[in-house]
Amino acid sequence: MARRIALVEDEKAIRENYSASLRKQGYEVLSYENREDALTAFKTRLPDLAILDVGLGDEPEGGFELCRFLRAQSESLPIIFLTALDSELDAISGLRLGADDYLTKDISLAQVLVRISALFRRIDAVKNMAQSAEDIIKLDKLEIDLNRFVAHWDKLPVDITLTEFWILHALVKRPGHVKNRDQLMEAAKAVVDDSTVTSHIKRLRKKFVALDNSFDQIETVYGLGYRWKA
Repeated sequence: MARRIALVEDEKAIRENYSASLRKQGYEVLSYENREDALTAFKTRLPDLAILDVGLGDEPEGGFELCRFLRAQSESLPIIFLTALDSELDAISGLRLGADDYLTKDISLAQVLVRISALFRRIDAVKNMAQSAEDIIKLDKLEIDLNRFVAHWDKLPVDITLTEFWILHALVKRPGHVKNRDQLMEAAKAVVDDSTVTSHIKRLRKKFVALDNSFDQIETVYGLGYRWKA
């Protein structure tokens, strides 16, 4: 069954170009030009992946609002922002809302397709891993469920996205071992830049600290990367 991608883009030419290219790759594509139409559709059925522009018509942050809604419905749904807004603040805002990737429209179509493929590979890899390994990983107060893509700290749920789940899994597989940014992204089967990795790490820490203000298990090894304390 073809994977369903929702594309929310208010510029008709861009929307039609990306829709046609995605369909050529074998995806089922549902496109929307505004937040209201997309929201109505999402309330009926969630896509397998959402690609969102930030500014939608007369709503300068319509895409951010859609991201909030989607993330509230599913922590594991892959979400990509594809927008003309290229400031670091906008990118950080998108990632803080739970997006898995933030791309600007000057990126090539080929690279966009690579990012989409990488996100779907991650989902498949998790399913395969769950079939070939133990479903639950326990480490001190941490518990990770490989079937449900969820994590608990001291029995409290940690609301993590799919990208954060993979990064966390990469760190805890070998406690005490340093993972550099490239290794974390390879383990997460994603293609993002260094600043994006840093943003995901910061968000992970904040989510654990919100549950336990003494949390300090994710350690920065300056000049090298990150590790989960043994």
